[in-house]
Amino acid sequence: MITTADEALLRRAVAIAARATTLGDAPYGSLLAGPDGTIIAEAHNTVRRDQDITAHPELKLARWAARELDQATAARTTLYTSCQPCGMCAGGIVRSGLGRVVYALSTEQLVELNPESGAWPTVPQDGPALFDEARTPIDDYYRPQP
Repeated sequence: MITTADEALLRRAVAIAARATTLGDAPYGSLLAGPDGTIIAEAHNTVRRDQDITAHPELKLARWAARELDQATAARTTLYTSCQPCGMCAGGIVRSGLGRVVYALSTEQLVELNPESGAWPTVPQDGPALFDEARTPIDDYYRPQP
């Protein structure tokens, strides 16, 4: 359930997105807030500027949180973002241990506003294969040491 406090922080994420465009960057912004609503960190999309396809604000904040916050603190945070996180960002958010995500525009709404946003083709994938060979480094890594 989105509260009025959530809406205020979402407005800040949208303002970050708007400011990004004045810097020549894509219009996406995010912030990470603690359980009391205090803003801990902010980021905007710098994919073009950094020539880095992973420079989405959600992923930048997830990576920051994974480096800078302990697990218990990360679990109490909320990521506010101007658009619903893409699959890449969603994976980073899960692995970083953030507690919650609140977004303004859904992916479907974004694609309606900018059809190019939904034009990513799927990449063919083949597998699984070589199970016995591929499992060896996994088993070795996760096997308890004597």
